[in-house]
Parts: sequence; C-alpha cells; structure tokens
Amino acid sequence: MQNILFLDIETVSEKPDFGELTEEWQKLYDEKTRWQRGETSPDEFYNERAGILAEFGKVVCVSLGYFRGVGADREFRVKSLFNHDEKLILGELSELLSQHFSNYFLCAHNGKEFDFPYLARRMLIHEVTLPGHLNMAGKKPWEIPHLDTMEMWKFGDRKNFTSLKLLAALFDIPTPKDDIDGSMVGEVYWKDNDLERIARYCEKDVITLARVWQRFNGEKALTDDEVVSGT
Repeated sequence: MQNILFLDIETVSEKPDFGELTEEWQKLYDEKTRWQRGETSPDEFYNERAGILAEFGKVVCVSLGYFRGVGADREFRVKSLFNHDEKLILGELSELLSQHFSNYFLCAHNGKEFDFPYLARRMLIHEVTLPGHLNMAGKKPWEIPHLDTMEMWKFGDRKNFTSLKLLAALFDIPTPKDDIDGSMVGEVYWKDNDLERIARYCEKDVITLARVWQRFNGEKALTDDEVVSGT
C-alpha cells in the first residue's frame, strides 16, 4: 500500500460547443463517432460525449492520493492538479511521476481503459514527455505498473462494467452525495468556470478509490481524519 499512487481525472470537451470546431474538425468528429451515436446528431453527441474522447477532449483536473506511515501514524495525502491550460497539468504530472513516484504503481477505476491511455494520448498531443508509467511501448503486460479496481472486480469477466459508485455502495463505503457527479463536470467547467469545485469532486473519487482498493486487499479502512489535502 506504500507504493501505490491512486489517480482520477476529469475531462471536458476541448471546445464548449460543436459549432466552435472548424469545418474540418466537425467532419472528423462526425466520422469518429458515427458508429456510436446512431440517430443522434453530431452536435448533440458532442455535448454529451466529446469529453471522453482524447482526440476531442482535454484534461482539466488530475487528483492524486497516496498513503504515508503505518498504524496510528498512517495518513492519506491528496493533491489535485487543475488548470485551464491542459499542457501545464500534464507537464506537472509527468514531472511528479518521473521524479517523486517513479517506483509507484498507478491505480485508477477503469484506468486501463480510460485514465491511463487518455493521459498518454494528451501528453503526446502536447509534446509532453511520457513518464515511464505511461510509456508502454515494448513492455510485457507484467512490466506495466497499472492497477485497476474495475478489472479486479471483473474476476476475468470481460463483459462486466461496474462503476466506482456502485462498488462503493456494494462495499458500504460512504461517499459524499452533496456535490456534482461526472455528468455535470462539463457544465460546471464551461458554464460556471468552477475548476476548484471540479477538483474537490475529483479528490473525493480518489478517496473512494483508495477505500475500494483497501476492501479488495483486506486493509483497514481509511478514515476521514487520515486524509490530508493539498500535499
């Protein structure tokens, strides 16, 4: 547990509306999503789904958490990187991973399908150096330092998708219900311009993620008093 960095990201569409894309990029988005959206128009689908596509979205927040100490001295340190300038977030993340967490595993919920590849693709787009954690070229599966709580819950069942929220409910892990959910991040960003609110939401998911991982591994549950934010 001392060498795991828990991670969650929040993403939004790169532009607030489909109409702000150039004609070329509107066509590219249409081609990319045609098989997914069925009868839904590209502009409507853009507002709903562009944020989860690395080619048409951007990272606005990355929250990180890790354990320090043991027993009565144990604490869970949480830090968020958030900015309107995505390149600044990714550059700081790359530096943190390379210089301070090089020997850590990365853990995320559905991280292997979403968080990790999304971060790697956006780093390449911005010409940010890929840290070893995300540079998987030529590596064997067991050499990649990724942990995924959704994969752990699958137990080999490739068809199963279970949200972090559902796992928390199944494990009776308390989660805050007084704030936004993932479907509201784009609106909070583009309409309210409230990055700090998004960061608070992202940090809560990281804390929940750590508690879910503990449940899988029979660890004593993290308490609110053990959480130290901003470090």
